[in-house]
Amino acid sequence: MDANPGSSTAARRRPNARGQGERLREEIVSAAVRMLDELADDEALSLRAVAREVSIAATSVYLHFADRDALVLAAMRRCHEDLVRAGDDAAAAADGPAAQLRARILAQVAWAEGHPGLYKVLHESKVHRRLGMPFKEVLVARTVAEVQQCMDAGVAAPDDAATVAIDLRTAVNGMLSQRINEPDLPWSPASEQVDRFLVKLVGLPQPPDRTNQK
Repeated sequence: MDANPGSSTAARRRPNARGQGERLREEIVSAAVRMLDELADDEALSLRAVAREVSIAATSVYLHFADRDALVLAAMRRCHEDLVRAGDDAAAAADGPAAQLRARILAQVAWAEGHPGLYKVLHESKVHRRLGMPFKEVLVARTVAEVQQCMDAGVAAPDDAATVAIDLRTAVNGMLSQRINEPDLPWSPASEQVDRFLVKLVGLPQPPDRTNQK
């Protein structure tokens, strides 16, 4: 019970010097990210618990975040930026539009497998349902652009790229949520399932390694 919230932990921490408030904000967000990955539930996150993790008084959290929803949104924004960056790096290392789209999706899969709790909060949280997460439009735009590039290059049939990209994202997000929530199902390798989505929904050819196996 926190009769005197943060009184003992705050004493162990020196106050931030002038101009270092942003550093404390980042520490708070980092703590929230770690805890949300473990909790896999935004409703289970406590601002007092976050304050204890950072060794500050609970009141100090409110200097940066009005409430828990605001902190969860900040944590999810950082996670989404990390997810986009991972996809950008993977796509940049791939050769050709089809390989770039596949690399981005597989980077998303790898991120979700490495951070299942965060992925659940990012897509299934009550904060998401209450407030939305408009920053997720960045990844949507990246996917639409890469689907369009596949069509322009002739490796996918002409179609409405936005519609195809949304179908693809729906399939991938559903797959990842199911894998996280029902891990005991007899799942095939995630890369194989992604390839089936890319072939059936986008119209990409089978990857060479899959073709050679048939």
